[in-house]
Amino acid sequence: MVKVYCKQPIEAEQFDGSEEMIDRLLGTDYIVPNMGVDDETESDLLFATKGGFLELRVGDWIATGVNGEHWPIADDVFRKRYAEFPVIPKGVVRWIELTKQAGKSLGDMFVDYTPEQLTDADEDMISAWVGDNKNQTILANTLARAWLDGYRVEAQHD
Repeated sequence: MVKVYCKQPIEAEQFDGSEEMIDRLLGTDYIVPNMGVDDETESDLLFATKGGFLELRVGDWIATGVNGEHWPIADDVFRKRYAEFPVIPKGVVRWIELTKQAGKSLGDMFVDYTPEQLTDADEDMISAWVGDNKNQTILANTLARAWLDGYRVEAQHD
């Protein structure tokens, strides 16, 4: 037996039961319970997948795969298995991307590698971000997750 991890990020939305969400994500690939399928089900919908019908409740998540396929994930399972990408400032994004382009490693970033192409504004963002993150373990983990898995760029505050 080998341990594996999912290499491809997914998108997911929490199911709110709205007609808009049903139409947009499920189309006609669902049925409402208690219409002759299974009178004992407690789900809000039964969602058609390649493997058959799966239960979908308000509060569960609908994942979208790389080929546009959708599948439901129970809320408790989703919260144990998935985490959002870290949110990092634009200057830190440039630091990561320029470091990768230079063929440097994540470890190089931890020993003060600074690409020449960084602007003063980038360096100010990096300094502020590092200074705001007093817990260096959390900072290192956030930077590593962003390096390995991806990130979301922090919204600019004007």
